[in-house]
Amino acid sequence: MSLRRTRVALLVLALAAVLAACGGQGEQSAQAPAGGAFPVTVAHKYGSTEIKAAPARVVTLGLSDQDAVLALGVKPVGVVDWFKERPFGKWPWTQALWGGVQPEIVGERDEFNLEKIAALRPDLIIAQYSGMTKEQYDKLSRIAPVVGQPAGPKDYGATWQEMTRAIAKSLGQQARGDQLVADMDQRYAKVRAEHPEFAGQTIAVADTFKPGEYGVFAPDDPKSLFVTAMGFKLSDEINALVGDENVANIGVERTDLLELDRLMWLTSDAEAEQRIRTDPLYQQLKVTQEKRDLFVSYENPPIGAAISFNTVLSIPYAIDQTVPLLAAKAK
Repeated sequence: MSLRRTRVALLVLALAAVLAACGGQGEQSAQAPAGGAFPVTVAHKYGSTEIKAAPARVVTLGLSDQDAVLALGVKPVGVVDWFKERPFGKWPWTQALWGGVQPEIVGERDEFNLEKIAALRPDLIIAQYSGMTKEQYDKLSRIAPVVGQPAGPKDYGATWQEMTRAIAKSLGQQARGDQLVADMDQRYAKVRAEHPEFAGQTIAVADTFKPGEYGVFAPDDPKSLFVTAMGFKLSDEINALVGDENVANIGVERTDLLELDRLMWLTSDAEAEQRIRTDPLYQQLKVTQEKRDLFVSYENPPIGAAISFNTVLSIPYAIDQTVPLLAAKAK
């Protein structure tokens, strides 16, 4: 270990010990609801973690982990910021649950601020929808028990069901977690029953990250999982191009790959949507000419964000927002 890393590790250990001893004034508490059997042991990518008692101060390091924690009645004291929410907690599916509480932002994506995390005196750290490394796991474990990402899927590849169950078990609420999953499964089943026309129709969920290139999301990406759960089918040809990446990058010269039954575009601004719509090759597609393509924004309204989160809290909002739009554009 380098001298710099040794110093960082020692600083984190010292800070955690001092703060645990002296406490803090005026900090929010994330006391878990009463009940739940402890200790519990949760398996993850880096082994297994024992949680001996109901956690009172939870830090979430996955991009969407806070949603399942909130759904289980716990307000994390620390989070990472994915969409640069200002103020944090503005999403309509979580706003009421935060109740005006502002958690400490302790990083963005996989860049975690160890000092800030230690200062929050957590008794549980959760990193499900993340790319947390073994080195980060080891350092964080010196601060509090850490439940890392699931062992089976690739990083950022776990399903919302897996993450919900792992988080619920960590909080001693395994039965409640199972119920949340069952409730969302019923929501999807209701959509499939009410819209049998979705079944078997091919679809791609895409974005444009730069001119001349489209990114179609992988089958295990939350955005793709959202549409397939409603009955749609992804393109086998596009899936073959994904490989181990999160998206299949398609140049405008292969716009023909987008000739599917449906297209759903997630865009961050009007300029990106205009760039797609005015592409001459894109205009030649039947899916375009027959207006079977759908454009939704990541924010304002945050439909794309809800689809990207794809959690037990955001799924109902995403369904309510997108199903009427998809139904209106049905063949």
